[in-house]
Amino acid sequence: MELGRLEYLQALVTEFQVTESTEAKEQVLANLANFAYDPSNYEYLRQLQVLDLFLDMLTEDNETLVEFAMGGLCNLCLDKTNKEYILEANGVEPIINCLSSSNEETVVSAVTTLMFLTTPRSRAQTTGLPVVECMLRFSLSANTRLSNLASIFLQDYCSPPQVEEARNLRRHTAVGIPLPKD
Repeated sequence: MELGRLEYLQALVTEFQVTESTEAKEQVLANLANFAYDPSNYEYLRQLQVLDLFLDMLTEDNETLVEFAMGGLCNLCLDKTNKEYILEANGVEPIINCLSSSNEETVVSAVTTLMFLTTPRSRAQTTGLPVVECMLRFSLSANTRLSNLASIFLQDYCSPPQVEEARNLRRHTAVGIPLPKD
């Protein structure tokens, strides 16, 4: 039974790699992101290098692929092994870049993923000044999901001096990051 699961996931990865259809790639990536929700799939997904696939998709021009890849990473990063892998693969920077997406789901997954990836060792990277500035902007959003999530990020993952520094900055490095569309 378990071998069948691995074979099925391998078939999905292979289909993603060989198909030329954008719609098929989107559908397969959505399926892989959904499978990433189940901890019983973590080992298989690591074995099939799906974390690398998700990280690679974060820089695609296709917003749907980025959304599903970001969602897959969000699903995977609660696992300690996956979290370490993402951090060591320099995954924080492309995740931070997803904060500038116009796609609400991508942004929400990126914020959540940064929360899950924050450790004492990674905190300086996941809560850097541009990220804190961005969260301050998001906390003012009319989008309740985004404003609540950003407020939690600021309260639970950032120190008061970090938040104050971001509020008082004269040079706003996050000003160009647009809010996602509602």
